[in-house]
Amino acid sequence: MSKIKVALGFAATFTALTALSSAASARDLTVVSWGGAYQDVQKKVYFEPFKASGTAMNDESWDGGVGVLRAKVQGGASTWDVVQVESEELALGCDEGLYEKMNFSKIGGEDAYLPSTVNACGVGAIVYDFVLGYDKDKLKDAPKSWADFFDTKKYPGKRGLRQGAKTTLEIALMADGVAPADVYKVLGTEAGIDRAFKKLDTIKNDIVWWKAGAQPPQLLASGEVAMTSVYNGRIDAANKNEKKNFGMVWNGALYTVDSWVILKGSPNVDAAYKFLSFVGKPENQAKLSEGIAYGTSNKKAPSLLQKAVLTDLPTAPDNMKNAIEINTDFWLENIDRLTERFNKWAAK
Repeated sequence: MSKIKVALGFAATFTALTALSSAASARDLTVVSWGGAYQDVQKKVYFEPFKASGTAMNDESWDGGVGVLRAKVQGGASTWDVVQVESEELALGCDEGLYEKMNFSKIGGEDAYLPSTVNACGVGAIVYDFVLGYDKDKLKDAPKSWADFFDTKKYPGKRGLRQGAKTTLEIALMADGVAPADVYKVLGTEAGIDRAFKKLDTIKNDIVWWKAGAQPPQLLASGEVAMTSVYNGRIDAANKNEKKNFGMVWNGALYTVDSWVILKGSPNVDAAYKFLSFVGKPENQAKLSEGIAYGTSNKKAPSLLQKAVLTDLPTAPDNMKNAIEINTDFWLENIDRLTERFNKWAAK
């Protein structure tokens, strides 16, 4: 075989392999959220209409953890593009360079969004609460506070709590009489941390731990727990979609903002911005709140909602009266040591 033919053969093989590699790396936009009833609503009002507009996309779900995102980005073979993250994941990932910087000019401009939902690395997706949830059919005498949650004599039965220190310690302090406005002042002391764990000791044998947001309504429905901490939207969705008669207590609710981020190195940045622009429009965000009771980020979205919908949102004035925002700075500073202590406590 002549040298020219060999060279041409190598060139053809290289071209073919390059084409295969490009085909393998080219993929549809992948959006990742929290699963369950929430993602079901997202599919209906966000994902399917967005796909119908001409951009191919897939959706997946996850249970959180900045370590998961760190592995995806640093591993260099991430299959995710747009991910919904909690406030600590947003802050940590932004500091570590795990996300693309957010270009708000591509999604309507910063002024279109509530100030608390605008971030250098993300844009707010929802405002939601951790509330006390219960089954009205099983508890005729409705609980009114986290103190009732810890009162297993008056309200016998197991209790559901999210597995981890965050929200659990705050709930324990409020149950022990700390005013919502003072929770982080108390939790910022060693005595306050000891107090929270001491309170948790009183119901330790009655706790059923949950991880995914879909679990608390299932625990209530099965009767495995009498009460549980739960995302407010999951209670709303169970009542709407499964005809449950669940109640929730806004007193002492813990609220926070979840955000959309674009993972660093995504091959689908343009498609990601098309998606974020679509889900950032007030008319689309209003549809989300109608489907599940979460507040959203576009300033104009509430004006498109009926009063009956607005009153069930975390952002309704009456629901905010005795609620507290989860303190991101506190948890960024203390999450490692308090998680370690929590895990040791839970394992005893």
